[in-house]
Amino acid sequence: MRKLAICAALAAAFAPGLALATDGYYADGYGLKGKGRAGTGTAMATDAFGGANNPASMVFVGNRFDIGLDLFSPRRESERTGSAAGIDGQADSDSNYFLIPEFGYNKMINPNMSLGITVYGNGGMNTDYPGGQISSGTACGPATGPGTGFNPAPGPYNLLCGNGSLGVDFMQLFIAPTLAYKFTPNHAFGISPIIGYQRFKAEGLQAFSAFSSSAANLTNQGYDAAWGYGARIGWLGQLSDTVSVGVAYSTKIYMQNFDKYKGLFAEQGGFDAPESYSVGIAFKATPSFTVLADYRRINYNDIPSVGNPSASVVQCAGGNSAFCLGGDSGAGFGWQNVNVYKIGFEYQYDNELTLRAGYSYNHNPIRAQDVTFNIIAPGVVQDHLAFGFTQKTKSGGELTMFYMHAFEQSVTGSSLFNNFTPPGASAGTETIKMHQDSIGIAYGWKF
Repeated sequence: MRKLAICAALAAAFAPGLALATDGYYADGYGLKGKGRAGTGTAMATDAFGGANNPASMVFVGNRFDIGLDLFSPRRESERTGSAAGIDGQADSDSNYFLIPEFGYNKMINPNMSLGITVYGNGGMNTDYPGGQISSGTACGPATGPGTGFNPAPGPYNLLCGNGSLGVDFMQLFIAPTLAYKFTPNHAFGISPIIGYQRFKAEGLQAFSAFSSSAANLTNQGYDAAWGYGARIGWLGQLSDTVSVGVAYSTKIYMQNFDKYKGLFAEQGGFDAPESYSVGIAFKATPSFTVLADYRRINYNDIPSVGNPSASVVQCAGGNSAFCLGGDSGAGFGWQNVNVYKIGFEYQYDNELTLRAGYSYNHNPIRAQDVTFNIIAPGVVQDHLAFGFTQKTKSGGELTMFYMHAFEQSVTGSSLFNNFTPPGASAGTETIKMHQDSIGIAYGWKF
């Protein structure tokens, strides 16, 4: 238990650096071995990250400890064009590099039962756009007549007509103690109670004050933090010498509200983590070559602050306060549920070296009509290609490395500001785009 506590403490110390976005704002995989297979592994046991993948896998990996670090680099760009209202602009997000730690520990209680812990993170709505793209004297404000002016303060303005820099900083950290039990030699069940912690801040959203139920708690309030709880369960079965199947389900993680941002997120600052589930199969085509396939579902749309349509602010402007930012039906980012399809390959080159590769595709959670709000959360990437390897060391450990590239993807849509500009003063169209690279190194050992 002392080692479990040390893992949790180390993860908390690194928490402020977490940031990633691949399957929406959920990571493409957890554990560098799995990441080298593009996140496949629901039906495979290779490391101590079962608490994030499939809790049942832990009883098959034995006594081991894994620690690693991932250098993640997302590149975000947003642009508005064709605006007769004079609010065209373009900006690239700063803060392009993030270090992401990972920890996993597993201990066999007896031959059929294990107790371990996995510490992992999500994030990725991390943007940091400089301000000043839009000058004073435009439709951003101050208001000069009916239907004009989004911001009562003088300019210059950022891409969302606010003042100063524009962006959000969001991270989630999960600590998952894991109990796994073999109820037959080839089948196991596992459960991971999940302790969640998340942190958030927003800047530069002053133009939406008129659409907020609590304008004083909309933007530029510094960091706010919240704790929560949930659970993940899983089953892993080795059906034959060549085929394994796994299933895992994670409940919604029920989080405390962000009180400092109760005028931004729906339900007075609510921001739960969505439920998800995955199914996978691993087929050993030869004694040294394994093919894996996973399907994953993330129900973003069930979280009001994430899934509510951004166009709800139009109903707020029409006098229905429930649709104002922070209201029970308040505007969100309009994210749709995401289906993720993954295929991975693992080749045991010799007794010391294992090679990996994989490809992952996910549906884009962001639709064209929600582009404006998602300038600060452009989680649009869909195609991911990954490679990795593990080399056994002379000391008996395992050195693992991986590389992932998420290809550039963009979404273009009519600006939400078009709903508030006078006739003939179009706010134009907006485009958000992103691509990503990630490289990581980890060390694991059995004991």
